[in-house]
Amino acid sequence: MRLTRRFFALFLLAFAAAAAADTFPSKPIRLVLPFAPGGASDALARLLAPRLSEALGQPILVDNRPGAGGNVAALAVLGTPADGYTVLMASSMLTTNKFLYKKLSYDPEKDFAPVAHLGGGPYVLVAHPSLPAANLGDLLSLSKTKPLFYASSGIGGGSHLAGELLKMQTGLRMTHTPFRGGGPAAVAVLAGEPPLLFGTIASSAAHIKSGTLRAIGVTGATRAPQLPSVPTLDELGAKGFDVTTWDALVVPAATPKPVVERLSAAVMKVLRLPEVAAQVRQMGYTPTGSTPEELGSFLKAETAVWARVIREADIQAE
Repeated sequence: MRLTRRFFALFLLAFAAAAAADTFPSKPIRLVLPFAPGGASDALARLLAPRLSEALGQPILVDNRPGAGGNVAALAVLGTPADGYTVLMASSMLTTNKFLYKKLSYDPEKDFAPVAHLGGGPYVLVAHPSLPAANLGDLLSLSKTKPLFYASSGIGGGSHLAGELLKMQTGLRMTHTPFRGGGPAAVAVLAGEPPLLFGTIASSAAHIKSGTLRAIGVTGATRAPQLPSVPTLDELGAKGFDVTTWDALVVPAATPKPVVERLSAAVMKVLRLPEVAAQVRQMGYTPTGSTPEELGSFLKAETAVWARVIREADIQAE
């Protein structure tokens, strides 16, 4: 009798999930961002939202919830029903927060289901022109004779971890200087205090072209289309160095699979639109798109890399 009741209950759950997927979406979808308005990820979300609305037939409402390294937004999404109507647009927090925070009230791997990779691109290591270093070799030599400092958007952020990984791989000596966001960090580096930064392509390209910042190298496996004359750090001697900034969509883990697949397919459709792809590239990103399974594999690989870096560098978020 117990087995019969359990089977019946599971059947009803499966039937309800299938029914919900057949009618999904039937109301507006909330896209929650762990970023403040005005940044690259916010711009990407606001570019994609109206196109996704057309693809899904429902409004997409962008909801900025910055704070606590993305944890405010993550908990806001996990506090809603797992029905696909509340989606988290996240980045490295999915692969780092588990190791950065001693007490995290959720598990990024277990509590979220991957939906789709949106896009990504490399950072570019830039220097103030007053720093006598034109390439990575110069930096390595200089770091042996004087203290070097590099700015980042904050402790545990992608630009911070990129610096720590480069230090581990090359022996470069430099000290991290965190700021409250990429904007303040860039302003400080433009003034030369500190003189180094792993900046995004979108925020750095104009300064590189004008000469107010000097490009040392990009952090990806290949050169950035927006800066074709700037070599990769791998080319400069940091073999295998490959760090990118990226954004992806996830939902609460219990969200029905057909709903997840519907969302993923809509993302793929939108990112394939020529005008959307062109605008994403202008932001310094490569439009990616992915199946949920492909995003899951990507997140596992990223998690393994940053778990080691955070542990060996002994990084803890405030």
